Amino acid sequence: MPTNEKEYNGYLFDQLALLKRLERVAQATKADEVLKEIAFEREFIEQKLYQKPLLTSE
Repeated sequence: MPTNEKEYNGYLFDQLALLKRLERVAQATKADEVLKEIAFEREFIEQKLYQKPLLTSE
């Protein structure tokens, strides 16, 4: 489990990178349902990543 916000953000960026790789395959195979699910998951990850206010105050 991440111990600080920087580490947590790195974890979220890793998740986005994974979704991008899955999206590439889904587009190549024309898997529309998978593309919809990837977009749905990406929205949740981006909400966490770009939230205001930040998790910690400095």
